[in-house]
Amino acid sequence: MSSLRRTLEGEVLVHHLKRDERMIDQQLLARSGRTARTLVKEGPLRLTLIALAAGGDLPTRHAEGPVTIHLLEGQVVFDVAGEEYSLTTGDVLVLASGVPHAARSSAGCVLLLTVVHLPSPGSPVSATAAG
Repeated sequence: MSSLRRTLEGEVLVHHLKRDERMIDQQLLARSGRTARTLVKEGPLRLTLIALAAGGDLPTRHAEGPVTIHLLEGQVVFDVAGEEYSLTTGDVLVLASGVPHAARSSAGCVLLLTVVHLPSPGSPVSATAAG
């Protein structure tokens, strides 16, 4: 399945997350234990809808910018820098830039991941912003 509208086509973009959740690829979820769909990819901003099947996991990763995880449905445990954070529906987890994290869900879940990709040091964008 292709991603939904990925860029802003004006100043405002509205997503109806309950409707977007229904577009989760159930076959891929059953086969691999997880699936993701990018909702917005605009400049440094990424919004991604992620589903984990019962027993599904996300391997350890990190982002160069800040991350928020909003649990829309189910339960999930995030392993962050040696600590465990159990989230239930409605909880939001916020991580600083570069913090390694992994997740697992015994019963399955749907979450909204927001990442702001910061320019790497020395890149033309960061040099322009600094100057």
